[in-house]
Formats: sequence, C-alpha cells, structure tokens
Amino acid sequence: QVQLVESGGGLVHPGGSLRLSCAASGSICSIYAMAWYRQAPGKQRELVAGIASGGSTNYIDSVKGRFTISRDNAKKTVYLQMNSLKPEDTAVYYCNAGDNQYYSAYGDLVPLRAWGQGTQVTVSS
Repeated sequence: QVQLVESGGGLVHPGGSLRLSCAASGSICSIYAMAWYRQAPGKQRELVAGIASGGSTNYIDSVKGRFTISRDNAKKTVYLQMNSLKPEDTAVYYCNAGDNQYYSAYGDLVPLRAWGQGTQVTVSS
C-alpha cells in the first residue's frame, strides 16, 4: 500500500519561504516519479513540480526560479523548497507518486494513491 504523508505547510508573509516534505513508504521515492500538486479554493488541482526517478525535474511556469523539488532516497522523502512566496501560491499542497515512464512522456502522473489531506500553505501579510 502506498503511503505518502505531507507536512511543512503554514502561514508565511509574501516573500517568505517554506519547505514541504513528503514522507513515503517503502522504495516509492527511488522507483517512481514524484510530484507536488496544489489546489486553491475554487480551482482545479494542478501539478506544481515533478521529479522523475532519474532526477529530471519540471515546474509550472509560475513557480520556476522560486520552487525546487528534490528527493532524498535514503530518507524516503521528497521535498518542495518554496522561496519568494506570493499570495497566489496559497493552496493545499499534495504529493503523489506515479509511473516513471508515463511521467517522462506526459509530464504528469497517474496517481498511485488517492489524494490525502495535503498540507495548507497560506501566503498573506
């Protein structure tokens, strides 16, 4: 059973930083592509950043240069470092895993697990 637990969200002022963590069970981190998604109120969930098992990454345009996705296979954890946060980054952030080949071909995941509770990120002055 795939288990992913998100943490690290919170309230931050514009321009601030947060680091989100996604703790995974088993060898998920090293085998599958991993990605962070977010869903703001009234909007659809969107992929924010992804990382293939080989380490290649991609980001949506609005976070390029500000967010960094990384993976520590030894700790079975995927991180999302978020800098220069903006109010429009406010959302619930989720992580998920998916087939690496599909991700490499399409830049998105067919999620291995149902969406969890995520972690709330609020950017406000």
